[in-house]
Order: sequence, then structure tokens, then C-alpha cells
Amino acid sequence: MQRDGKQLEASLDNLIPKVQDIKNSIGTFLMKLENEYTTMTWPSVLDNFALLSGQLNSLGRLLKSERMPALRNYVFLPLELNPERDVELEKQTEGRVLAFNHEVVPDYLRTKPEPEVEEKVQQLFTKAGTVAQDNTQVLNPDRSFVPQNKRQLNALTKITSNILDIINSAREDWENETSKKSNPSPTANMSDTNVLIAATCFGKGLKQLRRPDINTQQQITVAQQQAMQQKSQHGNALKAPSTIKTNIKSASSNHPYQRP
Repeated sequence: MQRDGKQLEASLDNLIPKVQDIKNSIGTFLMKLENEYTTMTWPSVLDNFALLSGQLNSLGRLLKSERMPALRNYVFLPLELNPERDVELEKQTEGRVLAFNHEVVPDYLRTKPEPEVEEKVQQLFTKAGTVAQDNTQVLNPDRSFVPQNKRQLNALTKITSNILDIINSAREDWENETSKKSNPSPTANMSDTNVLIAATCFGKGLKQLRRPDINTQQQITVAQQQAMQQKSQHGNALKAPSTIKTNIKSASSNHPYQRP
């Protein structure tokens, strides 16, 4: 028991600095996001994520090492609950926990999720267990998903092809719009503009209309009048005088019922 206690203390001494480093890195990253979001670049964000990832991997290797005892086998129990303010506890928790009372113990010493969360997780596990075998997937050594059967492989290939078609179509539309914006279509023709300017200012290319002569108009008017007179005379000549006289005499008729 004494040996296990010393091993646990040594493991905790190695574990606490790594957890503290992760805490400091997260706090620094959050401060940058809150105060330097206008000048922060994406490579800087990736560097912070890479730092956190390396620290978490180091912590995971420490927890899996042979010298680290199985912490899940140890139970953490509160020995004393005090509703009064504890200065030492406040200092150790950096002001997050002011008193170790009945209100904070269930949250800080919880080893299982809350009942509502645990119920939702159980529903997800139950739903995952009801999935058909044809739709299940396995992982390759390189952590990539592999379909279990040929039908699922064909469906996955079809989905991938559709996504590629959509991406290519969007790329072509984007390139066309970019080319149109960089090379706008001309809205004027300089040659036509020059022709219009020359025609407006100098009368170039315009045909001059010939005005009819006054004598010509008088001759045309006299000719029209003569033609009309000849036409009227010709029409009177075609009419022949009537030489047949018609005498209509009243015929006497004897009416059968004539009065005497």
C-alpha cells in the first residue's frame, strides 16, 4: 500500500505540470481570440492548435505509460464540506471555487455524465446498434473508412462523382464570371462613332436632295390640265344624240263593269 501511494504521488507530480501547461495554452489562445482577432492570421491559429495537440498527445502518452497507475481505480471522496469561504481553496482554484459545499461537490467530483446527457448518449448507442449490416463501416489502419459491400461502394462512388461535378460546374461558372469582369464587352464602336461625328459636323456621307425647278412644275401643271380637257372632250364625243321618239297613247278599253 505504501509503494502504491508513493507511485500515485509521483505520477500526480508528473501529471499536474502537463495539465497546467495545457491550461495555460488554452487561456493564452482564448485571450488572443478575444483581443487580437482583428490582426490574428490563420497560420497563427494553426500554430496554437498544433501546440495544444502536441500537449494533449504528451498527456495521453503519460497516462498510458506503465509507471502511471490506473487512475480510474481510485475514488475521490470529499472528507469535509464547509459552506464558509475557503481562502486556500480559492487560491488553488484561481478564484473559480470559493467554498467546498454541497452545491459544487456534485459538479466537480462527478465521474459520470449528467442523467440527461447519459440518456441521450444511450439513445445514440441504441440507434447505432439498429443500423443494418449493409450500412456499417470499418476503419483501415490509416483511419480511413471502407464500405463493407459492393452496393455501398457504388453508392459512395456515385455521391463522390456528383460532388465532383458540382465543384467543377461551380469552378467553370466562377472562371467565366472572372473572365467577364476582367474583360468587359465593348459598349461602343469607334469607327461608327467617327462616322456619326463626321456626318453631324461636316455632312460627310450625306446625299443632297435635288429641289424641283419652278418651270418644271409649271410645265407639269399645264400638261395635266390639257390632259384633263382632252379627256372631258373625248367623253362628250362618245355620247350620240337620241333620234328615236316614242309616242305613248292611252288605249281605250271597255270595262265590263263600266257605268253608262
